[in-house]
Amino acid sequence: MTGTNNADSWVRSWGASPQTAHDGLGSLDDHPPLADVTLRQVVRISGGGRRVRIRFTNEFGTAPCTIGAARVGLAAPGGAVVPGSERVLTFSGASAVTVPAGAPILSDPVDLPLPALAKLSISLYLPGRVESCTCHDPAMETGWTITGDAVAVPALPENAEVLPVRALISAVELLPDAPANAIVVLGDSRADGAGSTPDTNHSWPELLAERLAAQGVAAGYVSNQGISGNRMLNDGIGTAALARFDRDVLATPGLGYVVLSVGANDIGISFAPRDDGSLADFLKMFPGDPVTADDVIAGYRQLVARAHERGVRVYATTMAPYEGAEIYTPEGESARQAVNEWIRTSGAFDAVLDFDAVWRDPDQPSRIKDDFHAGDHLHGNDSGYQALAGSIDLSLFG
Repeated sequence: MTGTNNADSWVRSWGASPQTAHDGLGSLDDHPPLADVTLRQVVRISGGGRRVRIRFTNEFGTAPCTIGAARVGLAAPGGAVVPGSERVLTFSGASAVTVPAGAPILSDPVDLPLPALAKLSISLYLPGRVESCTCHDPAMETGWTITGDAVAVPALPENAEVLPVRALISAVELLPDAPANAIVVLGDSRADGAGSTPDTNHSWPELLAERLAAQGVAAGYVSNQGISGNRMLNDGIGTAALARFDRDVLATPGLGYVVLSVGANDIGISFAPRDDGSLADFLKMFPGDPVTADDVIAGYRQLVARAHERGVRVYATTMAPYEGAEIYTPEGESARQAVNEWIRTSGAFDAVLDFDAVWRDPDQPSRIKDDFHAGDHLHGNDSGYQALAGSIDLSLFG
């Protein structure tokens, strides 16, 4: 079903799904407004290539956003840029651009030979105030704000401050050195890497990219479209997966494979205990009526049909255990088991990645093994995500 793109076709090598600053984890709530500042952010690509372009995003902006200058280069430790690797980014030949509200914008391509797993430094200067920042929350990789236009500054100045989100950038796309395909992971916080060590690239999609790069697999380009707290059927933290599927998945340059790792929050939130405590305040972030296992299965069928229509392979991960987490109930566990049974046996997917089998405690199958979770019985730690990535059959992407 999946063909390999030629070496003259763009392939997405890194991605972060856009969301508003107000429907995430609130990391920007107490941050000073973004105005007359340079944002310097680091991303690690998956597969390499010879030319690069950056996708900037104002897709949740309420007003136009002006980028006064932008550069890309190889990242050096501590927010610095490797000398000689810097490239000025332009937009239709101009050094500045105003991005309309609700829109993304691609930079012009620049020549920059990049090996697989290279770390890029992306700097952009914002001369005016950003009224509503399109971002990805959390960043999982440290970025910084610097007062004024500092895109050309090679080393991070002492007055730089930490930027707590991935702001105004959503993708890095490359022209590969050989025919290649992109793998897009559509997921929630477990795909996003919640619970892993920041600045180590230990989400399971990033660890999968490491394995693919080591084997030289042509589909070694992994775009992680996980959003922490995301659901399949309803908005809340991030746009619902069914609603963002066209933008975040089907529009991906070089798309060859889709891995669906979403739906667990639909189950967990729907069956969570309803009380008057802190959990009740948390659940207010998730509007919409409760859903059933059948509703989630119907959502999966929609995503599969839409992906297969584009001629790409669709894989699914089973839902990992979560007993011990605050949202756990026996009813939710029954729904999780029902959905997992369908994922494993329905034949709806081109393959199944059985993450539940990797993480579950054999003595208490409704719980994650103690050495695999981050202390909350819900998210993985570095070892847990390494186990997920290590369990994936790389021949599925060959």
